[in-house]
Amino acid sequence: MIRLPNVLRYRPREGMIAWAFHRISGIGIFAFVLLHVLDIYLVGGNPKLYDEVLAFYKSIPGRFLEVILGAALLYHSLNGLRIILIDLWPRMTAYHKLLWWGSWVIFIVVGVPGGLIILRPVWLPILQQLGLG
Repeated sequence: MIRLPNVLRYRPREGMIAWAFHRISGIGIFAFVLLHVLDIYLVGGNPKLYDEVLAFYKSIPGRFLEVILGAALLYHSLNGLRIILIDLWPRMTAYHKLLWWGSWVIFIVVGVPGGLIILRPVWLPILQQLGLG
C-alpha cells in the first residue's frame, strides 16, 4: 500500500518530467490528429455539422484548446530536438538538464507570444472595453 506522505516526498527530476510531458503531449497531439481527420471528413459528410465545429474552434473555449495544442506541439518538438541532440552526440548527456531548461526558455519566449496571438480575439475586446486597446 502506498502511504500518502511517501508519495508527497517524491521529487521527480528533469529527466522524468521531460519523459512524462513528452508522452502526455504526444497523446494530445495524436488525439488532435484524430479529431482533425474527423472534422475534415465532415466537409463532405455533413457540411452543416462541419460549420458548427468551425464555429466552436472560433469560440473562446476553442481558442484556449488551440493554445493548449500549440503548447503541446511546441514542447514535443523542442523536447524531441533535445533527445536527438543527446542521441547523436552522447557527450551531451552530461548537459541534459541544461538542454531541458534551455528548451523551456525557448518554449516561453516563443509560446507566450504565440498564445497571446491566438487568444487575441479573446483579450482584445476586453482591453477595448477598458479603454486600453
